[in-house]
Amino acid sequence: MANIETSLKEAMTIDGAIGVALVDYTSGLTLGTLGGGTTMDMNIAAAGNTDVVRAKLRTLEMLGFSDGIEDILITLDSQYHLIRLLAGSQGLFLYLSLSKSRANLGLARHQLRKIEAELEI
Repeated sequence: MANIETSLKEAMTIDGAIGVALVDYTSGLTLGTLGGGTTMDMNIAAAGNTDVVRAKLRTLEMLGFSDGIEDILITLDSQYHLIRLLAGSQGLFLYLSLSKSRANLGLARHQLRKIEAELEI
């Protein structure tokens, strides 16, 4: 099992990784961030993606769907933003920003799933 810091460091080794955050979507607070650099404030990105997760969960509830969300993908011109809700957690998600030109989306999803499985909070 890996702690938060180890998990975030492992996520940053994914090809094309720009930044990563572990976020509590019930409060909007980040439990940890890495990367982002000068071009991306990971705390602001995490807070904004909290709204995305909340909206999607509300929509599923209104539709009467019992399915859980595995992940949410947002595709920009130059980036992928991958939001992975942690199974069995009480309101946590991993948020990973990737360079579209350097990332393999399928492999990134696979690696993020592995990181989730090993994460211990």
